[in-house]
Amino acid sequence: MAKYSRLQVAMAMKETGMVPLFYHPDPELGKEIVKACYEGGAKVLEFTNRGDFAHEVFAEINKYALANLPGMMLGVGSVPDAGTASIYIQLGANFIVSPSLREDLAYVCNRRKILWSPGCGSLTEIGRAEELGCEIVKLFPGGTYGPGFVQAIRGPQPWTSIMPTGGVSPTEESLGRWFNAGVTCVGMGSQLISKEIIANRDFEKLKEMVKDTLALIKKLTS
Repeated sequence: MAKYSRLQVAMAMKETGMVPLFYHPDPELGKEIVKACYEGGAKVLEFTNRGDFAHEVFAEINKYALANLPGMMLGVGSVPDAGTASIYIQLGANFIVSPSLREDLAYVCNRRKILWSPGCGSLTEIGRAEELGCEIVKLFPGGTYGPGFVQAIRGPQPWTSIMPTGGVSPTEESLGRWFNAGVTCVGMGSQLISKEIIANRDFEKLKEMVKDTLALIKKLTS
């Protein structure tokens, strides 16, 4: 079961301002990625549900994190339905992220007080997600909508917490536009955990990139 409640995860997302996300079929490499992000200051990390036996890979990484990285909150993204969510919940996922708004996911996550962040692309979807108990809405694909969409949504709904995924890079220009628009946090995948870093196993570089990005977010939001 999840070690952290949805409120604890939501607060950690807000405090750090960033959720790194990745998928790789090798659990040993995955452990190194999670460790580097953790040592760089990330408290929340999303393992993306892709590839055969992805849940088995997540299980190994999550067991490692629980034993060695106190305070690290691992969750799972690209979850398409309640059945898949239930598998990951049994493996200790602390939050579930879906690419679209699925009410069956809300029901299964709410029963266990696990944070659920659905991908939304309209004010109607965002409103429905919040009615279903969503704390932080995922804007996906973020690059398609842009910071202007966030600003427009938060005009009539200043209480809405939004996390864009896609279209975010670890630069002052990109992060500045998103946080100035009013996002709660950002999801960042290949722009942060690049193919080059993975291929070269340059985990020290990843650690420094995470550290620098979090420092930049803190500067922009303070």
